[in-house]
Amino acid sequence: MLKLAPYHGIQDFFMVDQPKRAGRSQQQRQAKPGNKDHKHTALQKPWTKTDKAGAGKPNRGAAGGKGHAAKAVQDESKVYGDNACRVLFSQRPEAIIRLYISQQLAPKFADVMKYLAAAKKAYHIVDDAELEKVAASQHHGGIVLLVKRKPISSIASYLNQTIPRHDCLLALDGVGNPHNLGAIARTCAHFGVTGIIMREPQLLQSGAALRTAEGGGEFISPLSCDDMPLALQLCKQAGYSLVTTSSHGGQSLYNTALPQKVVIVFGEEMFGVSKAVANSADIALQIPGTGKVESLNVSVAASLIVGEWYRQQLG
Repeated sequence: MLKLAPYHGIQDFFMVDQPKRAGRSQQQRQAKPGNKDHKHTALQKPWTKTDKAGAGKPNRGAAGGKGHAAKAVQDESKVYGDNACRVLFSQRPEAIIRLYISQQLAPKFADVMKYLAAAKKAYHIVDDAELEKVAASQHHGGIVLLVKRKPISSIASYLNQTIPRHDCLLALDGVGNPHNLGAIARTCAHFGVTGIIMREPQLLQSGAALRTAEGGGEFISPLSCDDMPLALQLCKQAGYSLVTTSSHGGQSLYNTALPQKVVIVFGEEMFGVSKAVANSADIALQIPGTGKVESLNVSVAASLIVGEWYRQQLG
C-alpha cells in the first residue's frame, strides 16, 4: 500500500500549520489501512479527503499577538466564484493561503489542490453551509480562496514609472458599491485600463467586487490617493487629460476625439463628481440617448466611455 504524501489528507495540512506533538510516530501520522476515506490515494483524487481530523484543533502555531493577527487580516482577502478563483490561480498562485471548496467542484480544481499540497498549504472540503460562513455570502459558487491582497501603490508612485504612450486610468470619486466596482474592474480588464484611482482602493479587493469582476480584478492596479483633486492635478502634470461625464451637459461621447493618455473620472450615481473635480476637467462628456431615464449606472457609463477610448486609440 502506498505511503501517503503530506498532501493526501487535510489533517496533514494542519500539521504544517502547527508544531508536531512530541513523541508522535510516523505510523501514528499515517492513515489507518482500514479507513474508508483512503480507498483512493490523493494523487488520483485529492478532493476525496475531508477535514474531520483537523476540525476543532487550536492553532498553536500562531505567534505575534493580537497586533500581528490584525495586520495579517488587513493583508488578506477572500476570493470566491469559479472564474475569479481560477484567474487568480493562473496569475498569482503564490498568493493563495488556503482553499475551501465543495465536494462537487473539487475535481475541477484538482490542479489547485495539488499545487497547494506541494506548497504545504491547506485545502478544506466543506459543505455549502460552511462555504457561506467563510465567504460571508451565499454567492460563493462552491469555492473560496483566502489570499494575500495585491499590493496597493499610490498614484504618485504610478506616475513615476515608465508610462506607455497610450494609457487610460479611471478615477472613482465616491463610488463604493462592490458590485459596481467589480463590473467596472471587469470592463477595465477587457479594454486595457491599467489602474483605478480611489481614496479606498482596498474596496476593489472585496470578495463581492472580485466575484463580480470575474477575474478582471487581477489585471487592474489599485491606486491610492488621500486627496482626489490633488491626485488628478498630478495626473495632468504628467500629461494626462481629465475627462468627466454629465447627464445634463457636455460634448457627445461619439463626436469627441479622446486623447491618448486620459484619466476618466466617475462619481457616485446620485450626485456625480464633486465640484472641485468637475472644475479641473479638460473634457466633459455626455452619453447621448433618448432621455427617457435620468442617467446610466456608473458601471454601464464606464463601459461605454472606456470602450470608445479603446476603439479610438487601440481598436
